[in-house]
Parts: sequence; C-alpha cells; structure tokens
Amino acid sequence: MKTPIRTAIVGFGSVAEKMHAPLITVCPDLDLVAVVERSTNNSQKKYPEVKIFRSLEELLDGDHVDLVVITTPNTFHFPMAKQCLLAGKHVVVDKPVTIYSHEAEELEQLAKQTGKVCSVFHNRRLDGDILTIQKLISENTLGDLVYLESHFDRFRPELSGNWREEDGPGNGITYDLGSHLIDQVYITFGSPDSIQADIRKQRSGAMADDHFDIFMDYGRFKARVTAGVLVNAPTPKYLLLGEKGSYLKFGMDVQEQAFKNGVKPEGENWGVEPEENWGKIFLNEDSYSYPSVRGDYRIFYENVADAILNGSPLKVTINQTISVLKMIEASFLSSKEKRAIVKSEGKWE
Repeated sequence: MKTPIRTAIVGFGSVAEKMHAPLITVCPDLDLVAVVERSTNNSQKKYPEVKIFRSLEELLDGDHVDLVVITTPNTFHFPMAKQCLLAGKHVVVDKPVTIYSHEAEELEQLAKQTGKVCSVFHNRRLDGDILTIQKLISENTLGDLVYLESHFDRFRPELSGNWREEDGPGNGITYDLGSHLIDQVYITFGSPDSIQADIRKQRSGAMADDHFDIFMDYGRFKARVTAGVLVNAPTPKYLLLGEKGSYLKFGMDVQEQAFKNGVKPEGENWGVEPEENWGKIFLNEDSYSYPSVRGDYRIFYENVADAILNGSPLKVTINQTISVLKMIEASFLSSKEKRAIVKSEGKWE
C-alpha cells in the first residue's frame, strides 16, 4: 500500500474533533481525506481539504479511503465496522469496540478472513499514570502487590443530554469510563478470578448508569476501579499498595487537558507531566516524588499505520478487547444479581 494511508473518520463529535483528527493529522503515514457527517460540515472548519460524505454507504461506494475510523455512538460500532471490513477497509473503532462480546468475536473473525487490520482506540493504555504503574511493577519498587485502586471521578450533577446518558444498551458510564479502567487493569494484571460490581444510577432522572464500583479478585491481589459523576472532592487517580510500600497519584493525564485546549499533539514535550503533578512513593518512614512516565497517544495511530504497511503486531487487538467486554458483561451481571461472578474454564458465571 502507498503512503500516506487515506483515512476517513465516521462521525465528527467532540472526541473525533478534539482527539482522533489531531492524532491522525500528525501521524506521517496517515492522511485524513474524508469525514462522514450526516448534515453538518464541521470538519471542514479545521480541515478544509477533507471531503464530506453524508453516509457510510456513500463513503464505501468507490475507492476513496483505505482506513476507516468509527467514532459514532456505541450502538453503531458493530454494524459499521462489519460493513467496512466487508468492503475491504482497515478499521479503527472507538472503545469499547462493540456492545456485546459476541459481536467483537465476529469482527475478529471477519478481520482474519478479509486480511484487514482492525483495532480499538483504547488510548488510555498510553496514559502516563498507568505506564508509571507498570514501570513501578517492573522495578519491584513496592514489592509483592496486594491492592490497586483506580478512580475516574467527576462532578457533573446535571444531565447533559449526551447520547451516553440515554437509556439503551452500551450507554452509561461503565461502557464509557469503565472500559478504560478495566482495560488498564487487564493489560497490566491479566484477567481476574472473579468480579464483584455495584453499578447504579445516582443522579435524579438518570436513565443510564452514572456510577460503578468494581472489584477484581486475583487471589492475594485485588484491584478496584470506580467512577462517579457526583464527586466534588479530590480522590486519588491511583493508589497502589505492596509489601514494601505504597504509591499515590492524583490528577488526570496531561494529554486530556491539552486536547481540550486545542493543543496540537506535537513535539518532544507532548505528554510530559510537570514535576508538581508527579505521584508519591511511601516506603517505611520515607516518601518522595516519583517521575511520571510520559504518556503518548500518538503511538496508537503510529502502530496502526505500521500494522497496515508492514504487518507489525497491533498494540490493541480485538482479542484483548473481547476479554474486556466479557469483564464488563460480568460486572453488570454481578451488580444485577448482587454476587461475585467467577471465571471458570474461560467463562464468567
């Protein structure tokens, strides 16, 4: 295939505009040439050279692009990704890939049959804080680990009207933020032995879940991931406990705010966290700041391009995201039945 890879984005909401498009345009092997917008031309305000299509069918009718990035609401992920693969296109799907794990399994088989790359935008694998956690683990700084706590808390007491807050499969905070936190734990520690979850609606009038508290049991080690929208006090982003000591980290990855501020993801300082934001190590009576590893979402699209051009292994595979989806499904079952869901012979029950 010739470079740069002709790339299209389907849907041009906030995430596409503020994150996907900037990351694609700074990747030297990708060229953003098309956007699917049903009724607006918002993408041309920033990218006047792109061609706008009014439907995915119109985009796929002809040799316009090589790679399609799907950023639509979750309910459209599976049918659109399937349509693109059957049309001979490489695909990137925004997390959590599909609503149901069996749909992701079908996409995995389709990608194999068509010989096309299909990856999922789990960008928070490239957050500086989870990369720092992984470095601490590799260095055995805290010794044998016993507990990880991961938060993604916000204070949004008013309903926004966003599609994620509507009643329906795949909507709500667990499929949104939960997929990130569960994925981070999964890629760091693997699949747990059991899951115990509490998923609920806390705000008045909420139609989709806006709080989750999920415990993943690994035997001696336990991980907790939680998020809510009625948290108006500082909570740690990460708390990691081991036999030798603890690590405590506050604050979100700096890349998120940079994207919100419209900063282009370029340069050596992209993703570098200032020293005042570093987490702290607590060993016996001593404590000290621990340098954060630089986060870099650019690596995701660089890897996708490398996989398309050179057959390099994907950093985010469909198979991995199937495991994450099954953990999400187990979490909802646990919350509904108010019991731990145990993994037995590869199945959650």
